[in-house]
Amino acid sequence: MLFQKSAELPTAETALPGRAEPLRTDEVHYVKGRPLKGPHPDGFQTAIFGMGCFWGVERIFWNLPGVWVTAVGYSGGITPNPTYEETCTGRTGHAEVVQVVFNPNEISYAELLKAFWENHDPTQGMRQGNDVGTTYRSAIYTLNADQQREAEASRDAYQAALSAAGRGAITTEIVPAGPFYFAEDYHQGYLAKNPNGYCGIGGTGVTCPIGVGVEA
Repeated sequence: MLFQKSAELPTAETALPGRAEPLRTDEVHYVKGRPLKGPHPDGFQTAIFGMGCFWGVERIFWNLPGVWVTAVGYSGGITPNPTYEETCTGRTGHAEVVQVVFNPNEISYAELLKAFWENHDPTQGMRQGNDVGTTYRSAIYTLNADQQREAEASRDAYQAALSAAGRGAITTEIVPAGPFYFAEDYHQGYLAKNPNGYCGIGGTGVTCPIGVGVEA
């Protein structure tokens, strides 16, 4: 029963218990060569995005100019320090996410949001393509009030673009971030370590107007 996948988010009573100790993870980013857990340069900022399977999502962001380092992990749930196997059951409440540390003088949060919206389908609810379950839901976990405001404004702008293209309603969860738990070492930089590895990420083909003349 432990690894039976749930289609609904758990409650505090039904979530898996987890553990007090963090999982073992990489210390240095496999591609960037920078520390996953910091310290990061003064003035740099952090963003957290869930877009489906985090392997492909991380590669999207580590390739963007101005991104200092990325890390994959689990956020938005209840279970402390969940394992990958536990998260995949849906009984931890977490989404697979990527933590992005960036230089705001080189890339803006709005530009990260544009990459977020255009590189997955945010209308699919508890799935992303062939990957089905709560862990694959679309999510933006904000770190401050400005990020919350920008994320909500970008959602509204992208919804207008999607609607004009005959697409459905956005289901993306946009809420203040809770704890971010680093995923196991073998998930970090996965598609650089495994160039032929699975990547299920795909966008809608609809351009997000954020960053191209529309105020966030």
